[in-house]
Amino acid sequence: MHILLIEDNPADARLVHEALVEAKLACKLNWKNTGGEALAFLRETVAVDQAAAPDLILLDLNLPGVHGQEILVEIKTDPRLQHIPVIVLSSSTAKADVMDAYRAHANAYVAKPTQFSQFVALVGSINTYWVGAVLLPSKMV
Repeated sequence: MHILLIEDNPADARLVHEALVEAKLACKLNWKNTGGEALAFLRETVAVDQAAAPDLILLDLNLPGVHGQEILVEIKTDPRLQHIPVIVLSSSTAKADVMDAYRAHANAYVAKPTQFSQFVALVGSINTYWVGAVLLPSKMV
């Protein structure tokens, strides 16, 4: 599995990586810390080889420059990218943020846990659902 993490906070990115290791999720993790960097990576990747696109995107909302909501809209309106599941992983639990993300076709919205054990459990549930149960579009091509 290839996961793209779009997260500006290095500590949170490290936490995601450690949780993936702890949850024993075998995956390739690409980390981009700005929205512009993430969009450039996605566009370049699918331009070269559609099959090289990530299987899943974990997206923070509060990013410098291009906001996570804008990235979500870009992904979900680009025919080359819109099939990639996007899980918004944000510290915000504001109703407006949640509703805006789903209106922009986020596949899931998850509040960032505050404890490492909770983060590991969250990543474990991502593994169970997105790797074990779901047929991902990237596996169909």
